[in-house]
Amino acid sequence: MTDEEVDDLYDQFDITLEDSDLLGEVELTTNLIIAATESDDRLSLEEIDRILGVVPHPRRGD
Repeated sequence: MTDEEVDDLYDQFDITLEDSDLLGEVELTTNLIIAATESDDRLSLEEIDRILGVVPHPRRGD
């Protein structure tokens, strides 16, 4: 096997695995962990929603 053939063989396995959804989830989880660590009490549902970027839907009758 020539050096070029060896380089080609290694190149086909030289891939970067990236899952943007997974990276986003890791970031959200990290933000929650940091906020929980910095808080003296439990995080309220409103604080958790804010950290996660959740926009609550109004309830019927509100």
